[in-house]
Amino acid sequence: MEDVPQREARPFPDALLAAAGRADAGRLKLFLGAAPGVGKTYEMLTAARARLREGVDVVVGVVETHGRAETEALLAGLEVIARRRLDYRGHPLEEMDLDAILARRPALVLVDELAHTNVPGSRHAKRHLDVAELLAAGIDVYATLNIQHLESLTDVVARITRIRVRELVPDSVIDRADEVELIDLTPADLIQRLEEGKVYVPQQAARAIRHYFSPGNLTALRELALRRTAQRVDAQMLNYMQAHAIRGPWPAGERLLACVGDAPDASALVRHAKRLADQLRAPWTVLHVETAAAGRRSDAAQGQVAEALRLAERLGATAATIPGQDVAETVIDYARQHNFVHVVIARARRAGWRRFRRGAVERRLIRRAGDLAIHLLPAPPEASARAAGRSRPAPVIAPAQYAGSAGIVLAGLIAALLLRGFLANSDVGLVFLTAVLLSAITYGLGPSLLACVLSALAYNFFFLPPLYTFTIADPENVVALFFFLLVALLAGNLAARLRAQVIAARERAKTTGDLYQFSRKLGLAVEMDDLLWATAHQIALMLKLRVVLLLPEAGALAVRAGFPPEDLLGEADLAAATWCWQHIRPAGRGAQTLPGARWLFLPMRTGRGAVGVVGIDRDQPGPLSPEQHRLLDALTDQAALAIERVRLVEDLDRVRLAAEADRLRAALLTSISHDLRTPLASILGSASSLAAHDAAFDPPARAALTRTIQEEAERLNRFIGNLLDMTRLEAGRVMPQRGLADLSDVVGAVLRRAEKILALHRVALDLPPDLPMLAIDMVLFEQVLFNLLDNAAKYAPAGTAITVRARREGGRVRIEVLDEGPGIAADELARIFEKFHRAPATDRRPPGLGLGLAICRGFVEAMGGTITAANRAGRPGAVFAIDLPEPAPAAPAAAR
Repeated sequence: MEDVPQREARPFPDALLAAAGRADAGRLKLFLGAAPGVGKTYEMLTAARARLREGVDVVVGVVETHGRAETEALLAGLEVIARRRLDYRGHPLEEMDLDAILARRPALVLVDELAHTNVPGSRHAKRHLDVAELLAAGIDVYATLNIQHLESLTDVVARITRIRVRELVPDSVIDRADEVELIDLTPADLIQRLEEGKVYVPQQAARAIRHYFSPGNLTALRELALRRTAQRVDAQMLNYMQAHAIRGPWPAGERLLACVGDAPDASALVRHAKRLADQLRAPWTVLHVETAAAGRRSDAAQGQVAEALRLAERLGATAATIPGQDVAETVIDYARQHNFVHVVIARARRAGWRRFRRGAVERRLIRRAGDLAIHLLPAPPEASARAAGRSRPAPVIAPAQYAGSAGIVLAGLIAALLLRGFLANSDVGLVFLTAVLLSAITYGLGPSLLACVLSALAYNFFFLPPLYTFTIADPENVVALFFFLLVALLAGNLAARLRAQVIAARERAKTTGDLYQFSRKLGLAVEMDDLLWATAHQIALMLKLRVVLLLPEAGALAVRAGFPPEDLLGEADLAAATWCWQHIRPAGRGAQTLPGARWLFLPMRTGRGAVGVVGIDRDQPGPLSPEQHRLLDALTDQAALAIERVRLVEDLDRVRLAAEADRLRAALLTSISHDLRTPLASILGSASSLAAHDAAFDPPARAALTRTIQEEAERLNRFIGNLLDMTRLEAGRVMPQRGLADLSDVVGAVLRRAEKILALHRVALDLPPDLPMLAIDMVLFEQVLFNLLDNAAKYAPAGTAITVRARREGGRVRIEVLDEGPGIAADELARIFEKFHRAPATDRRPPGLGLGLAICRGFVEAMGGTITAANRAGRPGAVFAIDLPEPAPAAPAAAR
């Protein structure tokens, strides 16, 4: 095999980005075991002590010794971070103190049992999330994990052991690990450890040996652990090769790549690759290279490619479609970048030019293969017969393009005739060569070939002697004409290929721009209907399809959006959509399930599962092309994430409202059980004393009991009034009856009403006589001032002053109520006007429902004003300020 010069190797961008993204993060070493008791914690502590001897700052975050003496001995000399105590349902529990570790900032921390679920109330629900935060802070972590806790293997483990593991970690944890060390024991050694009591106490050990730790189970779990570790090591090797621009393959493990085109034997190639991958026990990928000629394929050819890729996915392969100009070079580069060892291609039995062209691809692939193993699969006889009997669709000829190409040559001929006196015959050929290039750039390959022929004929007829005839007298001119035609063909072909590349790049740029604009639309959408309409419109616009979007509602799928608007689906279509939603697999037209439907339904899914179904319909027969499939997947994936985001926001709103309702309900029940029962108890006590012992009381005592009944009844009336006022505010039934009122009259009425409440305080008034009349509802405003004075009297000590003052400030009137109490805590100012909110409990917290200030805010805002709370400057006390607009001046009366 001849040596082929290799292109300059460059690092893989994705590998460099991944390495750069983790440059500042800590390193994770995972001690992976096949089962409990194999010695993961022991090995982790042994490795940690070795690092400690090297001078590394090592601390123990959490290590479970389970009473094993040899494990506890390894903890000696290691710094242990004290665990954090948490109360859960009355029981004290301990968890790893994440904040203490972050504050300590060691170089290495040990974390045992990575799949552990934290106590409710911890920062993270799972311990592996604590580890992720430590890694993000730049701290290295040693952690232990058993293979049965991996989320992707939970069903497999359940079938093997008949035990469902509940504590799971996502596979991304092991994929994130920088090192994975497999801790392994043979089944016999592990069972011996169990019998010796080194894993469980004797009673538990005997039961474990009978069930979970049987030799068959342990052997299967060992194989799972070995295979998963091998997958991780293979991925690490691939990332290393890509980041360091190492051209593969490194045959450390078998990897198979199958290449399919539009030949009729594509599906046979996929099936052969599946059998070969099973024999090699190797992961495999099916690749299709999309060249510039793909746009000229027939619908049947595109359908064959799409069907082959779908077959590959059904058989367990990874299907990939990548753009490229040279099929052989693209396949070799892809194989080397992804460390494939085997490449499978098909040899079709074709005749003529197509056989030569296909054979050239095969020869270049074999010549450039290097260390790759190339498997050349001959076409089956039936495929060859189908290929021979199938007529290739005639290329579409656009007469206008060929006419335009002829016009360009004619313009070149005219220019050459005008320049004949200034140019030699050999230079005139450059004019025709320019015409060929212009034709290739403008119209493509076919018209440029016509331009080549016409240019050669015109050059011969008008410029080579004898003139005005196609006869060539001088043999040198024959050679010149031949090379002119050859150069024109080569230049035209290169220009046509450049044009195809430019068109493809322009289309990709347009697609990328449309996807970017679509992502922005989705990011700005806050309502589900807007998001769904934008998604349906974008899919229909970019793929030229009819689209419907279905989401689950009340246990069934319902059409939520469509473009063009589509509100109803047939019974068969709805059945296909429902099956697609339930099984998260395509259904309907062109799919394997319910193909008789008019629409093709595809699941819209995220990492958490399906969120909806998209249905597509088009007039053209056959499936979507691979390029269209990729674009549809990109659009639906973005839409699925946006739908999940909107749903999460809606769920958060519902949770927040439910929590608020629960808080208000609890506050209301607390207030009713305490603040309403207190005056009732006083009333009942005084009334029962009068009823039972009236004769025993002298007149002053009876008067005092009667006064108590009256005062507590008035207090109870105020509580109930506040509840009714808040109910009116919540229902939106507060309609202010505005009228002009003098502020001093309103204040006087309120002071008379609050005379008993303010009996132990001094009241100071500062009301300038030039205050304007206010447009207020006097009943509502009196209640506002009464609640503010009541609040001040509750919290200000007896004998202190309560001040009511007012002043004009730039077209508004500001009324303030000031007291000399302790003031309002800084963290309470933002919540002081919330319903049922009261100051933190103290030894002498006054009674109340926590509704008075909330009612003040509701009434003031209903009258077009604002109310604020603050602390007095330079002295203790609170100040509540009401701002009301001055009424517009009345228009002067017209003169008689």
